[in-house]
Amino acid sequence: MLTIDNLKVALDAESGIVRAIDGLALAIRRGETFALVGESGCGKSMTALALMRLLPDNGQVTSGRVMIDQTDVLELPEAQMRGVRGGRIGMIFQEPSTSLNPVMKVGQQIVEAIEAHTALRGDAARAKAIEWLRRVGIPEPERRIDDYPFRMSGGQKQRVMIAMTLASEPDYLVADEPTTALDVTIQKQILDLLKDLQREQGMGLLLITHDLAVVKGMAHRVALMYAGQIIEVAEADQFFAAPQHPYARALLKALPDAGRRSETLAAIPGTVPPLTMQFDGCRFAPRCPYALDYCHTTPPELTPLHGGQVRCLLLEPGGPGLVERVPLVIKVPATTTVAAGAPLLDVQDLTVRFPIRGGLLQRVRAHFDAVAGVSFQVPAGRTLALVGESGCGKTTTGKAIVQLLRRIATISGQARLDGQNLFELQGEALRRARRDVQIIFQDPFASLNPRMRVFDILDEGLQALQPDIAAEERRTRIKRIADQVGLRQEALERFPHEFSGGQRQRIAIARGLAVQPKLIVCDEPTSALDVSVQAQILNLLRDLQRELGVSYLFITHNIGVVEYIADEMAVMQAGRIVERGRAAEVLNRPQHDYTKTLLAAVPRL
Repeated sequence: MLTIDNLKVALDAESGIVRAIDGLALAIRRGETFALVGESGCGKSMTALALMRLLPDNGQVTSGRVMIDQTDVLELPEAQMRGVRGGRIGMIFQEPSTSLNPVMKVGQQIVEAIEAHTALRGDAARAKAIEWLRRVGIPEPERRIDDYPFRMSGGQKQRVMIAMTLASEPDYLVADEPTTALDVTIQKQILDLLKDLQREQGMGLLLITHDLAVVKGMAHRVALMYAGQIIEVAEADQFFAAPQHPYARALLKALPDAGRRSETLAAIPGTVPPLTMQFDGCRFAPRCPYALDYCHTTPPELTPLHGGQVRCLLLEPGGPGLVERVPLVIKVPATTTVAAGAPLLDVQDLTVRFPIRGGLLQRVRAHFDAVAGVSFQVPAGRTLALVGESGCGKTTTGKAIVQLLRRIATISGQARLDGQNLFELQGEALRRARRDVQIIFQDPFASLNPRMRVFDILDEGLQALQPDIAAEERRTRIKRIADQVGLRQEALERFPHEFSGGQRQRIAIARGLAVQPKLIVCDEPTSALDVSVQAQILNLLRDLQRELGVSYLFITHNIGVVEYIADEMAVMQAGRIVERGRAAEVLNRPQHDYTKTLLAAVPRL
């Protein structure tokens, strides 16, 4: 058994001591899947880093134990910890781009892990690496094993990380958002693989995720975390059938689906409180629709309830129970979607061809068509969802439209924005066009300048693309956008590395929205966000569409989001669109076999 007892972690930050984890306790049995869920910034990823003793330099464990059988891993010298880390406890990190060595081929990195933790060497280790790449769904693993990470899509890099971790066959696996960057078919393949390994090897799994549908299908037990504390623990079936804590109830009501298209999603007001403050009462009380006066002054304990545990004063023995003082969900009917007009974006026969280089001098030996003859339209004020497996060309299509591939690929076809062919624009004309089309990237860490504060990141785009706006007006707009995407004002003075993955994604979304474009290419904009923040962002995107008439090319693998936000839908496979039509028709009556396979793999609550 892997046991965590009274774990406390503190970080020494400029704003003060951050109590990232405050008295966490849980136990994971061999063969069990234990899910840890909660909002971005609650301490989930910090829990994983503490288990692996990979805390940042300014972090330390101030109390508690992490026991594997009878060994406290927090007491081991670093030389022994290297054997535990990767050998007995493996970890899949949230951001593969920052976890893979950019100057090493992916095969070298997997072989390195295999040789460090197993008896295999040389050709045998390489053969096992190829086998694992095949098991996690990398096409042509014999060839792709010699690729560098930058040659792979975000989903493919995540699969490489999973292969590297599982190849060592650890006793326990800490999976921090392991399927965030994966499409639904590969996600199902990876989750089925994890289940098989659990059966074969009795592997214990700590699953950190914000995807409640994945939790429903995978977890035996669920722990809900908020502001550094666990606030509810229950068997998975019980958690989804009858959530007890007010926060748990609100999360389940924030999930997007087709049934909620006509209304605003139930976003939880406010944000997770800063963990530098001293808490006098319940940490969720400022956002809780049930809170009484004493909830703000008395800290609750984790107490038994209906076979689980809940941290809520109202649910303690003798408490008044949950009686709604204000509506838990304020459902505001959404206004009618903007009627389809002339296409704002008209893409015809788009082809993106990349050179394949080889040899000592890296000469071009062949070409690869990542996108082959794609055509679609995005009407003004409407949303087209582009879905398909990782590596099918969705992101390449988006980047080609916003002119980010000119120097590395050959692009043909047309992409007309308001009648202008973007592929023919140069210099000042292209710069003017960039005011009207923006992109939100899939990997927020790689797309944010690590040397700039958040305010400067948001201000940079405004200065470059709308230089006529005065400094004070820019500051006002930045503050308003920060509020809209759920960032506190003090966050504007911090650097990207000081945020969690979900918080960085909010910064990237704010940057895309700041210049008020006509078209936004949204490349997995909510994949790194928990459900409550996702609800805030989807509400924001729909509000902007109604108010400003902005259009979205929405690249995603989250079918629930497609059901909620998309007007039209296009399905891509191997660089081509295989099915296109109104979203409701494609989702309810798919015609192509690939679309049917894709929809069948979607996890559901």
